[in-house]
Amino acid sequence: MKIIMLGAPGAGKGTQAIQIAEKYRIPHVSTGDLFRSNISNNTELGKEAKGYMDAGKLVPDELTVRMLFDRVSKDDCANGYVLDGFPRTIAQAEVLEAELAKRNDKIDYAIDVEVPDENIVKRMGGRRACVKCGATYHIEHVPPKQEGICDHCGSELVLRADDAPETVLKRLQVYHEQTQPLIDFYGSRNILHEIDGTQDMNQVFADIVKLLGE
Repeated sequence: MKIIMLGAPGAGKGTQAIQIAEKYRIPHVSTGDLFRSNISNNTELGKEAKGYMDAGKLVPDELTVRMLFDRVSKDDCANGYVLDGFPRTIAQAEVLEAELAKRNDKIDYAIDVEVPDENIVKRMGGRRACVKCGATYHIEHVPPKQEGICDHCGSELVLRADDAPETVLKRLQVYHEQTQPLIDFYGSRNILHEIDGTQDMNQVFADIVKLLGE
């Protein structure tokens, strides 16, 4: 079972991807983690990626896909995997599809966790992070015991720059321009499934399990 998670930043697709991986015992493959792992382990792919990054250039899609297939060719991916953070553009989706086709393989499900922009701005604007230990909270859904203070270490909680409304709106604009076209791409291949991400997280996961099967 090979799954791609889609959805705007803050829609909760990463959380759902981790739960899917745990339930179905398949790896959660995050491209962000892949980059960090390859660079920290000083692999050949990591050195190549770091060269582009150090030069202030975007890592080419072809290299990202090579890194991805280096990971999914491992034994633990034999029964499938959940892709989180890739593809982000039509070009990346086409490269991924072509590489899978060479292996007589394909993606089985593209799951879009659908949340309106205004919900995401409100959701992310309510996040708070500890300046010392990095623990995260939400002023409505997971509040600290004492307002503005971390339960774990007693340090100050702050709204991260990434979660500020103006930053979130910019990220959403990039998402709508670059990533949302993937909805049509996978819809045309009849593997797209939209899930209502405005529900409670447990209900979102229950809907995904209903789709994938027990």
